[in-house]
Amino acid sequence: MHRQACLLAILAVFCAAPPAAADEAGFLKPLDGNWTGNGKVLRKIGGAPINVSCKFNISAPGSSISMKGNCRGLLVVNRSVSAELAARGTRYSGTYVGPSGAPSQLSGSRQGSVINLAVHWARMVNGDRNANMTIRKQGGSRLTIETIDKDLNSGKSVVTSQIDLRRQ
Repeated sequence: MHRQACLLAILAVFCAAPPAAADEAGFLKPLDGNWTGNGKVLRKIGGAPINVSCKFNISAPGSSISMKGNCRGLLVVNRSVSAELAARGTRYSGTYVGPSGAPSQLSGSRQGSVINLAVHWARMVNGDRNANMTIRKQGGSRLTIETIDKDLNSGKSVVTSQIDLRRQ
């Protein structure tokens, strides 16, 4: 009897794991497709924001997501950006490649319709290597990507980029 109870407990653990991956696949799959939008980016905290227009292609097979795109600002600046994330349960990890071209590390989790990520930049940005990024799904046709950094002088959080995207 004790052996059967242990076996049932082990089976329960294995059976409980797949729905978490399935939940993330279900959350990510609607993001698959082409997205365009606008936003603002700060090159450095305290600087003037730059208006940008962005286009992304998002691929979301299973419990991973790949975002590849470019953002254009000041009529002449065009920068490629990308992110690759994989989910294990509701935990996410991956890389982000911004305008510098150097891959930065992402890690975090999803809460409701928001993926909250800690960013560890590949180089110093605004005086340190840490920031936060959120990817907020708003229904099936809107998505907001936001980066928040800390102003080391004031200690306050500052939105350094906010891109609002719509499905095409």
